Amino acid sequence: MQLDDYFDFQRPDDIRLKGTRVGIETILYDFIHRSRTPEEIAQTYPSLTLEQVYATILYYLHNKEVVSQYLANWLEWGEQQRKAQELNPPPAVVRMRKLKAEREAMKKANESEVFVG
Repeated sequence: MQLDDYFDFQRPDDIRLKGTRVGIETILYDFIHRSRTPEEIAQTYPSLTLEQVYATILYYLHNKEVVSQYLANWLEWGEQQRKAQELNPPPAVVRMRKLKAEREAMKKANESEVFVG
């Protein structure tokens, strides 16, 4: 089996492990940024085998420049999505924030009454 046989190259910005919906960025983020061992990663994602985790790490090591750029693009895209969501939150988030603010205001009002009375 060739190393590339472990992966489904759906698009240049979407590489997944064959037979799963897990992208290589999921494994590599845990490995590189969270310093997790391949065994820890395999235990975290039941749909993956330890062999698939090692294959992903080996693919990264053999293609470090390209995969590092892939990860950088993925991280940048994620940050852009978080900023966009913060600027235009879904209606449910707006309602939850409003409820939270109302509860905090009521709590402060009740605390003030206790100290005054």
